[in-house]
Amino acid sequence: MSFQITPFIMLNGQAEEAIDFYETALGAKTLFKQTYGEAPDASGDTLPPGLRSRLAHSVLKIGEADLFVADSLETTASADRNETVQVCITTPDAETTRRFFDALSEGGQTVFPLQQVHFSEAYGMVKDRFGVTFHLFTQRRQ
Repeated sequence: MSFQITPFIMLNGQAEEAIDFYETALGAKTLFKQTYGEAPDASGDTLPPGLRSRLAHSVLKIGEADLFVADSLETTASADRNETVQVCITTPDAETTRRFFDALSEGGQTVFPLQQVHFSEAYGMVKDRFGVTFHLFTQRRQ
């Protein structure tokens, strides 16, 4: 069984600027970008205009490695800077995603309940008992 672990940088409205910087500084290639307002499930339609334009997800390729960069929906200047770097675990099936989500939730806190979303059969976010935030993502079957 194969898993992928990817660093996930969450920023407060600076994702586009960070991507430009990583493209120049690290030679990153942007493979994918989507704002909250561009989500196919139209969940971005209920957000204020300033938040709809924030970057919901991007995938950068740096050499052979992936880096995810996005903006949180947090708009206060007091956003927890310890949340800037998070971890995304990609699994091959929803059962494994559920198992990891449940295990990391023990003594931790659910940030986004595990559920089907437009980009994954099972996706959720959990902060483990050590304060590390994990995105758990089931790879889309091709």
